[in-house]
Amino acid sequence: MTKVRHVLGISGGKDSAALALYMNDKYPGMDIEYYTCDTGKELDETYELIDKLNKKLSRNIVQLKAADTSFAPFDYYLNLYRGFLPSSNSRWCTKKLKLEPFEQFVGDDPVISYVGIRGDEDRDGYISKKSNIQSIFPFRKNIWSEDVIVKFFSNIDTIAEYYHSLPKNEASERFGNLLFEPISYSFSRDSKLNLLLDADIKTFNKLVFAYIKTTDYPLAKVDNFPLVDNDEVLVRDDIFNILRESGVGVPAYYEKIDFKINGEVGQYARSRSGCYFCFFQQKIEWIWLYEQHPERFKEAMEYEKEGYSWNQKETLAELTQPDRIKQIKEEYLKRTNRNKQKNTSQYLVDILDDAETEGCAACFI
Repeated sequence: MTKVRHVLGISGGKDSAALALYMNDKYPGMDIEYYTCDTGKELDETYELIDKLNKKLSRNIVQLKAADTSFAPFDYYLNLYRGFLPSSNSRWCTKKLKLEPFEQFVGDDPVISYVGIRGDEDRDGYISKKSNIQSIFPFRKNIWSEDVIVKFFSNIDTIAEYYHSLPKNEASERFGNLLFEPISYSFSRDSKLNLLLDADIKTFNKLVFAYIKTTDYPLAKVDNFPLVDNDEVLVRDDIFNILRESGVGVPAYYEKIDFKINGEVGQYARSRSGCYFCFFQQKIEWIWLYEQHPERFKEAMEYEKEGYSWNQKETLAELTQPDRIKQIKEEYLKRTNRNKQKNTSQYLVDILDDAETEGCAACFI
């Protein structure tokens, strides 16, 4: 049997950190390789988190670098791109600094990649185009990637005999009816998937695994897969609990800091991991960086030059003019107060419900 590698990338964000702790604790017999891709431009808090994880996990975190030079990997590629800064329309940073080092790390080996997208998120994250890499999502109700689900529902007949051989339970009749009901305009694939998972997650996982054994996916080369029997669904509160209870703690940049504007007190923090100058940051996060890490903000400004800026509509110098800072804080405070009425969470990342709607999964999870 071909050896299949199990890998888990740690970005420095809360979700991947919690997933590493979760997998290490729940599946101690699984030989997981932990890795991180260092851009050379992370906040100190990110490196501190990875150092704490390194001490907590039973295996060391492998540090991948996109360029073996005296320059930080980001600066090396920025020079190759002739000063062209990355943006939401040209994410060369994610490709060159995260994805390519990862794919070089795994090579052509069959690989299961564990991704920390939570059960309260509606996205699939990065799916490699390489056939030897298969993504699994342990925190979600549906641990399988979309490509697996599409193929599974297109090949129901191939697992019919296996399904009928499974022990039956009180949910079996409903599950069987749902399983063999054809997908149609009035019964979409997503509806069928959610209803089957609601009926019996473990049976569904066993069927998908049985189907995968007939394919060329990396998991086809594994005799058994313990996550098939996992029916836990973890959301944001669970992630913070894992980090705290482990002793690793929540990344420091999530901690709220007070600011005053027009006699009112607001609170800001960072919503995600990633480079300190990431173009996906909200305006208020740039102000947070300017006020809490002025040396990093100054470094970010030095990258800007005529025709190249981190924000499409204004430079960092313009963004930090006193009147503009005041405007950003006022707008942010109004939005925060509106969202507080809808959300009782203590975390700003929850209150600002658009904080995680954009970004690259390889960087921020």
